[in-house]
Amino acid sequence: MEPHAIRILGIDPGLRRTGWGAIACKGNAVTFLGAGSVSSVATDDLATRLAAIHAGLEAIVRELDPHEAAVEQTFVNRDASATLKLGQARGVALLAPAQAGVPVAEYAPNQVKKTIIGVGHGDKKQIRMMVKVLLPKATFDSDDAADALAIALCHAQHREARVRAARLEEAAR
Repeated sequence: MEPHAIRILGIDPGLRRTGWGAIACKGNAVTFLGAGSVSSVATDDLATRLAAIHAGLEAIVRELDPHEAAVEQTFVNRDASATLKLGQARGVALLAPAQAGVPVAEYAPNQVKKTIIGVGHGDKKQIRMMVKVLLPKATFDSDDAADALAIALCHAQHREARVRAARLEEAAR
């Protein structure tokens, strides 16, 4: 990999499967590094499932050594219990990279879709198709991994503005 490339880990939190996708960015060039998912056993208690997701993400962070991470914000649905459990999985997704000292950005689902497919409401099929267009060498085995790559790509698109804003904030101090 070229020097000064920024490795970005995208994470799509879920209690059954948490998707992950990694890319490297140098200027406008984006390279696929890997994608997959971390699963938990549905019959295990919640704490055990969250620990499994955390251990899996910890291993991925160690292996990929990302410079930055991006996590999708929780989509609130009508089932409060399911939303709460998803929020707990999301907490684990935020924690794993943060524990390794990796800065974590957060993006709303509609922002990811708008960045990747051009509209804020789209389906999984459209996300998969655009991820393949933007990362032709990408291989992924699930919608969770495709969504995680979309989150990483969204972060790559928005990170330059974040970097500029941080520099301005630093200069103002």
